[in-house]
Amino acid sequence: MRNSLLLVLIGSPLLGAAEDLSGDSMRSLDGQVQEIKSDVLSIASELNTLEERLLFPSHTQVSLFVSLAENEDFRLDAVQLEIDGELATHHIYSFKELDALKGGGVQKIYTGNLTTGDHELNVTMIGKLKNGKDINESGSFVFNKGVKPKVMGITLAGPGFGTDGISLGDW
Repeated sequence: MRNSLLLVLIGSPLLGAAEDLSGDSMRSLDGQVQEIKSDVLSIASELNTLEERLLFPSHTQVSLFVSLAENEDFRLDAVQLEIDGELATHHIYSFKELDALKGGGVQKIYTGNLTTGDHELNVTMIGKLKNGKDINESGSFVFNKGVKPKVMGITLAGPGFGTDGISLGDW
């Protein structure tokens, strides 16, 4: 009797309708899930923008970018930044990052808040020349932070780059 009941259910037209219904429901559910994912990504993007505005208000924001001087062939290993005697950031470069910098790329190394007025920036770079000699150069710069956001570029070079291997300029 159990076998005959199973055959009746398998051959039943209701089973096919139930399969179609679940397929339609699954497609509808998938569409809803995709819409929710899109909404979540949009909200996350808005939150990131708001967070940046709160953490780095435009009137106190300072951003520093690093690049290599043109046609440099030394290997940059690390950069350290101090602002007003406090460690702001440091970065150790990977092969891919160094390759991008040598290709003309620019790295955003620091974004932070500073009060208006004069500030001292100390930049230290560590690297190696092609002949294997180590480079360890530092540069000290004074810059003025006004009311507007401040964006500056740090250009690094090996020996023979003017007086210093490190230069600072406004962008």
